Amino acid sequence: MYNGKKIVVVLPAYNAELTLEKTYQEIPFDIVDEVILVDDFSKDNTYNLGKKLGIKHIIHHEENKGYGGNQKTCYRKALELDADIVIMLHPDYQYTPLLIPAMVSLIGTGLYQVVFGSRILGKSALTGGMPKYKYFANRLLTFIQNVLMNQKLTEYHTGYRAYSAEVLRKINFENNSDDFVFDNEMIALMFYNGFTIAEITCPTKYFEEASSINFRRSVKYGFGVLGVSILYFLTKKGIYKWKLLVN
Repeated sequence: MYNGKKIVVVLPAYNAELTLEKTYQEIPFDIVDEVILVDDFSKDNTYNLGKKLGIKHIIHHEENKGYGGNQKTCYRKALELDADIVIMLHPDYQYTPLLIPAMVSLIGTGLYQVVFGSRILGKSALTGGMPKYKYFANRLLTFIQNVLMNQKLTEYHTGYRAYSAEVLRKINFENNSDDFVFDNEMIALMFYNGFTIAEITCPTKYFEEASSINFRRSVKYGFGVLGVSILYFLTKKGIYKWKLLVN
């Protein structure tokens, strides 16, 4: 716990057998109360490894529900366990679990309701091995999104996020996409509902075993996040009512 708040880490996993153990072993269990592993119908031994590691809460999807669908299961279970702060950590070891205490402290002290680990703050993205085309696409998309959403985030595309449970209860994430654009729809929902997002510098590691979407999926994702930002902009201006934001 931290300041009397229950801390739950969720691990949305797909074919994470080679990196799950490293990720799990670095989780700071002096403050983390529960870990949830959701195996999205992996083709490897992710589920059995999770059991071997002693992870108490493991959910196995009987079919692949997608990146967003996996997170929905993660957050549902975390709220069911009465979490106060939920950290979404990819089990592919691209992001270090050692930042969890810093992220938790920003929420647990009431300063912020959401914290992102940003690969762009500092110089860790390229030095950590991020492909150059992904780096420049990240920077371009983030610039456009900041203009359309009237914000100043350094990165909209990180997979390392901490949420106050209040945020997850307030926004209707169940209506989000089951695909990768889920993360950006979460951002749109949070900003629309008045929540603030803090960022901290996060080193990242790109290596062969780490998960990464291919170029074709990256292009699809890029157009998807632009669509999210445009719909957000039109809704805020009163030109259009996007059903995800306006019920």
